Amino acid sequence: MKKTRSDRLGGTWGPVVVSLILLAILIALPTGYEGALVYQNADRVRAQVLDTDESDLVDTGLIRTGEQRCTVRLLGGQFEGQTVTAVNRLNGSLAQDKLFAPGDIAFVVVSHSGETISTVSMTDHYRLDKEALLAGLFLLLLVAFAGATGVRAILSFVVTVLLMWKVLVPCLLRGWNPVWVALVLVLVLTVLILSLIYGYDRRLLAAASGAALGIAVTAALGVAFTDLFRIHGAVMESSERLLYAGYQTLDLTRIFMASIFLGSSGAVMDLAVDICSAVYEVVRKRPDIGPREAIASGFAVGRAACGSTTTTLLLAYSGSYIALLMVFMAQGTPVSFILNYKYVAAEIVHTIVGSFGLVTVAPLTAITSGFLLTQKKKDTP
Repeated sequence: MKKTRSDRLGGTWGPVVVSLILLAILIALPTGYEGALVYQNADRVRAQVLDTDESDLVDTGLIRTGEQRCTVRLLGGQFEGQTVTAVNRLNGSLAQDKLFAPGDIAFVVVSHSGETISTVSMTDHYRLDKEALLAGLFLLLLVAFAGATGVRAILSFVVTVLLMWKVLVPCLLRGWNPVWVALVLVLVLTVLILSLIYGYDRRLLAAASGAALGIAVTAALGVAFTDLFRIHGAVMESSERLLYAGYQTLDLTRIFMASIFLGSSGAVMDLAVDICSAVYEVVRKRPDIGPREAIASGFAVGRAACGSTTTTLLLAYSGSYIALLMVFMAQGTPVSFILNYKYVAAEIVHTIVGSFGLVTVAPLTAITSGFLLTQKKKDTP
């Protein structure tokens, strides 16, 4: 039977309209922390480096400390066009320190009192234009290859970023239960993203229910094994800075638990889509197939996909720790000691518990897809 205009609107354009409305709401939604600037009487603007002076720098092997003085021309703010001297303080950290050269574009903080500039501090090299170029190239490639599907993927990406920045992070800062907040957010994102892929039909229900069950398993195991491993949430990078910034009441351990299933939810959704789409194609080619055979086909696809997806998750988590692994090997640290370190155990929880979610979402999605997609629709000719 030919689909009516209302069917196409609900199945194809409905999720897009809902996402656009949500996008508009999120753009207008304040985080509540817009006025929490550390320096109120300061402009954060771009500046062009005209000249540098390194006479106050002290080199000690690989470490460089002291001050680099830069003559810069301000490119924005109320003092735009003025040429001033800015200070770049080096603290001996290769990860945090940076050096500027004439011709560089940098972000600076201009502290002022009324119409008088007090100090100008160099913040970092200006990278937003390069980031915009990289993102633009990726978006063009995505749209050129995937067409309308690529546009919907971009929409889901932007909504996901805004939901995390304007909903998840403010709720966590306000002390809400991190596990429940993240779980609700992930479930909302699951339905939203899968609806943009499938529209409002049975594939959405099949894939979303399987992914939700897999995420629930991951959340339960993450909470349980974080307690069993006695891992404190302070293992997360920069987490202690929150406590020193006046948020001593935050439960960092609960936030760590939430990060476990939050980090693996994307891979869980991806695997759910793969299995649901495979079962759907089998049912479409064989309309007479029963639930048992459809589920068996989903299991076969799931077994093949789990191995590569689990390895992908392992590489995603361990890639950022390659330098730490090199340190362990260079120092001759025994493997038993390495595996017992708290921050290594934290990554083990991340990887294995996330992999639990992937392994469980495969059969669960196969089961939901097998039952839901083999049901005959009344309007089927």
